[in-house]
Amino acid sequence: MAIERFHGVLAPVITPFDTDLRPDAERLLNHCRWLLAQNVGLAVFGTNSEGNSLSVDEKIDLLDQLIDRGIDSTQMMPGTGCCALTDSVRLSTHAVRRGCRGVLMLPPFYYKHVSDEGLYQYYAQIIERVGSSALQIYLYHIPAVSQAPIHLSLIERLLKDYPKNIAGIKDSSGDWSNTEMLLQQGWDDFHVFAGSELFLLQNMRAGGAGCISATANINAAAINQLYRQWKTEDAKRLQQCLNKVRLLVQQYPLIPALKAIVGHYAADLSWERLRPPLVALSPIQKQTLLQQLERNHFSMPGLAEN
Repeated sequence: MAIERFHGVLAPVITPFDTDLRPDAERLLNHCRWLLAQNVGLAVFGTNSEGNSLSVDEKIDLLDQLIDRGIDSTQMMPGTGCCALTDSVRLSTHAVRRGCRGVLMLPPFYYKHVSDEGLYQYYAQIIERVGSSALQIYLYHIPAVSQAPIHLSLIERLLKDYPKNIAGIKDSSGDWSNTEMLLQQGWDDFHVFAGSELFLLQNMRAGGAGCISATANINAAAINQLYRQWKTEDAKRLQQCLNKVRLLVQQYPLIPALKAIVGHYAADLSWERLRPPLVALSPIQKQTLLQQLERNHFSMPGLAEN
């Protein structure tokens, strides 16, 4: 039976930490519930989740706690791409067993300038070792960070050999021409997600599937509104409103900024904790950011009550 592939808006869910810098499952659960109430999917353990600052055991434990406490696994696209092949296999196998509808998979990112052949073998080994058509991989193209770009020729080869497992891509290149080129390939049932809502309207008009965006953590309902209404006359205005918030927030270190915003609107300063090497915004940065948001009439309804 074919698995319905993801479309729409997903948030790389930010990860709260307790005073000992351990993942705080209770706060994460509450934030996931709030996001789902805004009709946004959950890309846990992504870049903005501090996913690569979490161990494999921590990710498995968090995934289990979320699902065991009522989060719908079919709304989850956990990040399972690691430097070590065996870690990626273990995480991906667990995600499949727990019923996750897809996984977001970074290429191995420590060694730089690796060949497409090496990347092909990495993805092929994961698919073969997990050994399930329920493994739905969304490739994660973020070359500025990973330094391991996912080229068209690599995608084409993977689709030819593993069409049941290669489901789509998140393009976080920040380059619309690259996203557009992916869409123009006409690959059957290959879902292309923009890595920022700045490109959401363009992506939808060109045949894309939606976006997986950091700022969906804070502006979920508005981003989802554009996704739902991209064919309407109001779409351009909605996109301009999204751009205002996104461009404002990304003036700051993005993960600390998201945590400061969630902490403020949730009335819970515990959200501001980050795992080293990341550090919180300075008091002046935080004050300025929040003032800018207030001037734009920004809000996160229901977050403090969640």
